[in-house]
Amino acid sequence: MADSATPFKKVQIQRDDTNLLVILSMQTFDAYVIGKDDAPGIVVLQEWWGVDFEIKNHAEKISQFDSGYKALIPDLYRGKVGLDVAEAQHLMDGLDWQGAVKDIQASVNWLKSNGSKKVGVTGYCMGGALAIASSVLVPEVNAVVAFYGVPSPELADPVNAKAPVQAHFGEDDAFVGFSDVKTGKALEEKLKTAGVPHEVYFYPKTGHAFMNKSPEGVERRQKMGMPDVEDAAVEQAWSRFRSWMSRFLSA
Repeated sequence: MADSATPFKKVQIQRDDTNLLVILSMQTFDAYVIGKDDAPGIVVLQEWWGVDFEIKNHAEKISQFDSGYKALIPDLYRGKVGLDVAEAQHLMDGLDWQGAVKDIQASVNWLKSNGSKKVGVTGYCMGGALAIASSVLVPEVNAVVAFYGVPSPELADPVNAKAPVQAHFGEDDAFVGFSDVKTGKALEEKLKTAGVPHEVYFYPKTGHAFMNKSPEGVERRQKMGMPDVEDAAVEQAWSRFRSWMSRFLSA
């Protein structure tokens, strides 16, 4: 499990931004890196909570898969973390989504400039939607795995995806228009139209945020009234993740 002793390296990344209204402090952001220096890279995108224990747990796990990955978490909220649902909702509502895509592009380019020949993007909830957006808007991305999140067509229409996309949804997900089954099925149809390699999976008796299995994450899910998650669904999703990233990020 990720904690303060986990060897994440903190780096600062500068994004390209021609918008003069964006102040310099917003163009530069912190990112947290873990894994082998010369390994394929994976950008790991936060949920609406921010860069907290859960996303660091995921990144640490990803870095240890197969022969190893270099996982990088960009801090899209610039140091802010939501401690409850209301605060997390406020932070996500205030996110500059187009700016977040620029952060992702800068993160991908940073990895490619620092030893990773190929780079994938993955994300959860808000981060899942942004991961799919990166398949449309960030040409340097080699593969995407998105968990329970689809971007608005105004940000990025998946019919225009250019990178391979794998996506995961819970059949009992109640976030209509964002990660419910109907939205996932619509995503699948758009990826077919895009003509990119794709896999879209639906997990029975499984709701939103089902990948969060840390003790802290389980406690938070329970406080939100979300049902328990079958370990088998989580392990199956991770297995599919590993297969997808290995397929497209191997040298």
